[in-house]
Amino acid sequence: MVSIDHVAHKILTYIPYVLVLIDLRYEGVTCGRDGSVDNHMEMGKKLLAAGQLADALSHFHAAVDGDPKNYMAYYRRATVFLAMGKSKSALPDLSKVIELKPDFTSARLQRGNLLLKQGKLDEAESDFKKVLKSNPSDKEEREAHSQLTKSDEIQRLVAQARSSFNDQDYVTAAAQLDTVIETCVWDVASREMRAECFIHMGEMGKAISDLKAASKLKSDNTQAFYKLSTIYYDLGDHEMSLNEVRECLKLDPDHKQCYSHYKQVKKLNKQIHSAEELMQEQRYEEAVSKYEAVMVTEPKVHHFSVLAKERICHGLAQGQKASRAISVCSEVLHWDPENVNVLKDRAEAYVQDEQYEEAIKDYETAAKHSENDRQIKEGLERAQRLLKQSQRRDYYKILGVKRTAQKKEIIKAYRKLAQQWHPDNYQDAEEKKKAEKKFIDIAQAKEVLTDPEKRTKFDHGEDPLDPESQQGHHHQHFHGGFQGFNPFGSGPFNFKFNFN
Repeated sequence: MVSIDHVAHKILTYIPYVLVLIDLRYEGVTCGRDGSVDNHMEMGKKLLAAGQLADALSHFHAAVDGDPKNYMAYYRRATVFLAMGKSKSALPDLSKVIELKPDFTSARLQRGNLLLKQGKLDEAESDFKKVLKSNPSDKEEREAHSQLTKSDEIQRLVAQARSSFNDQDYVTAAAQLDTVIETCVWDVASREMRAECFIHMGEMGKAISDLKAASKLKSDNTQAFYKLSTIYYDLGDHEMSLNEVRECLKLDPDHKQCYSHYKQVKKLNKQIHSAEELMQEQRYEEAVSKYEAVMVTEPKVHHFSVLAKERICHGLAQGQKASRAISVCSEVLHWDPENVNVLKDRAEAYVQDEQYEEAIKDYETAAKHSENDRQIKEGLERAQRLLKQSQRRDYYKILGVKRTAQKKEIIKAYRKLAQQWHPDNYQDAEEKKKAEKKFIDIAQAKEVLTDPEKRTKFDHGEDPLDPESQQGHHHQHFHGGFQGFNPFGSGPFNFKFNFN
């Protein structure tokens, strides 16, 4: 049996060899790692020169991981970041280079330039001054002097812009900030101040542009998203307003201003979508009610009032509510005289109300602003035909019914008038002759308006009983007596005359 002492002796004998192997193994890893860093650096440089930035970046990442003290690895990686337009990522690497090698003037000069673009003027000036004290090359010295002078000028302009802004001279402040931002293109504070100037100046498009830039330049800029949302809301763009306020809440779900505004925009957005769905389903009365609710939800923003009334105008015109449609459409056109859609809707309402000349005016005005609109062309031609038709004879007027009258109403009106104007009711020859003519008109009106095909033709400005309107088609002439033509079923009329 092997003794414990013997085993222990054997183990102790092998320990020196084990330690040597471990030491050799460690040396091999160290050498391999150094070689690997050099390889990554070399490959990264070649790929950078070839413009293969993503691959170059991967190699410089590996070099930094392999040797965190290698300032050139950080510098090369910063160069790639700058070439890729990722200045935010480049800045920490340049700072690391300067930490590892404080006299590396190229890195310090590049960092100063980035800080200047970000509007961090004091930090930028500090870098430029240190470059000038660190025995730079002639080129670096010239650049540092130039940038230092520029930074001093920007400092002065920023102070002037703040003074102009505080004095509410927004035009001057915006002009001064224009010059600042030409150099400090990533300066969030200057862009936000210029956006405020634009808001006061009523230049909302420019304000939106600056605020969008500010929201990207500063990763947690909830205030920029909130302002963007409120601007879009005031412009009547509920969709974009909702998008921007959601971005704010993604960054901070507990943001009080954004959450309160979100609830309002969401409610309004839902009402408008619901109203439009009802329009699509031709449920015009309900759609009008829904848009009236929109005006209750948001009574203060003019753009939403105009939008709601524009769509109410459309719903009323499509729903054959001519009188109300004309009133609402006219109100919208008072604010926006060139609104083509509202002009078309009011023209349609005028046609329904038999105000053909007014309809023609609206269609002609709309045509000036939308020359190739087929709906305008067809509507204008129809209104012109109806005007011409109304100047001859109008079957609706003869029976005293509206153009929207149902067949039952038409027949009821016909029977009442036929009884009133029955020629047998008149003894005087002149009155009888007048009654005969009137009775013929009543009969023809009933004939046209109770026949769907003839009524459709008439509604489009064509008189189906008028030879001229029929453009050469044969017209049916009625001669002889009215035997069997009693509308009340109480026996034939016993008088004769023709329809000519």
